[in-house]
Amino acid sequence: MKHHRPRASVAILLPALALSACNQDTPEPENRPADETPATAAAQALPEGAQAISLLGEPLYPNPAPPDIAARQAADIDVARADYEADPNDADAIIWLGRRIGYTGQYREAIDVFSEGIEKHPEDARMYRHRGHRWISVREFDQAIDDLSHAASLEEGVPDEVEPDGQPNARGIPTSTLQSNIHYHLALAHYLKGDFEAAVPAYEDYIAVTTNPDQLVAISHWWYMALRRLGRDEEATAVLEPVTADLDVIENTSYHQLLLMYKGEIEADDLWDPDQEDPSGVAIAYGVATWHLYNGREEQAAEMYRRILEGSGWAGFGYIGAEAEIARLQAG
Repeated sequence: MKHHRPRASVAILLPALALSACNQDTPEPENRPADETPATAAAQALPEGAQAISLLGEPLYPNPAPPDIAARQAADIDVARADYEADPNDADAIIWLGRRIGYTGQYREAIDVFSEGIEKHPEDARMYRHRGHRWISVREFDQAIDDLSHAASLEEGVPDEVEPDGQPNARGIPTSTLQSNIHYHLALAHYLKGDFEAAVPAYEDYIAVTTNPDQLVAISHWWYMALRRLGRDEEATAVLEPVTADLDVIENTSYHQLLLMYKGEIEADDLWDPDQEDPSGVAIAYGVATWHLYNGREEQAAEMYRRILEGSGWAGFGYIGAEAEIARLQAG
C-alpha cells in the first residue's frame, strides 16, 4: 500500500489494534480542559497534520486539491466564515462553515465546528448528523453511531426536510433529506464496524423516508450487501425488486450500476476499475470486490481490496470499506 504523504517514522499499529483504537471513545467532556473538543482531544495522538489513523495503522493526511478547486474551496470558506463571524450563534452559519471546511479534508477542524454547534444548539439534529458523518471520515465509528443515533431520536416524529447540497449535482436538484442522511450514515457506521445486524434496522428506517430514485439506489446497495453478509439471501433479492434500468437516477449512478450487476444485468468485469480515484469509482470497485467476497471468492476479493487501497481517496466510503475488510481478514 502506498503512503499518503512523506512523513517521519511512525510506529505502525497491528491491524486489530488499529481497528480497536479508532473505535475508542474520546474522554467525556468533564475530563477535558474547557477549550478541548472531542476532535482536538483525539488529534493530540496523531502525527502533525494527520486527520486520522487508518484501520491498518497508517496516518492519513488531507489530499491537496487541484489549484482551481482549492481556490474555489477557499473562497467558499471565506464566505462561510464571514457569515459565521457576522452571527456566531446562527445554526445555519455554523453548519455551512463546518461543511465547507470538511470538503477540504480538514475533518478534525470540521468536527470542532460542529461540536461548537452542538454546544449552542443541542436540540438541532443537523449538528449531530454532520459531525457523525465526519466521525466516519476519521474512522471513529462509535462516535459516529452515538451522534447519528441521537440525531435520529431528535428527528423522530418530526416532518422531514430537504438537505441543501454543498456540491450540487448536474441538475441542481437536491436528492437527499435530513432524515435519509441520518439513517444512511448511521447504517454505514454499523456496516463499517462489521455489525451488519445493527445496520439492517437503520436501512429499514431509511427506506421509510425514501422519496426518489437516488435515495432508493443508495440505500438498496448497502442494504443488499449487509443482508448478503448475514446470509439472508432471499431478503437481499427482495431489496433488488424495485430497482430497474430505467430509474431516473441523478447522482447515485454508481450504486444504480452495482444493483443492476447484482441482478445479473451488468457484468462485474465491466464495472471493475480500481484506478478510479473519485468516490463514485471507488464505491463501484468496493461493491464489485465485496460481491466476490460474499460469493465465496475471498482471495480474489482481498486482492481487489488491496488494489483499492493503492489509491489516495481515503475519505470515500468504498475506500473505508476496503480498509475495514482487510483489517478483519488480517485479524482472522
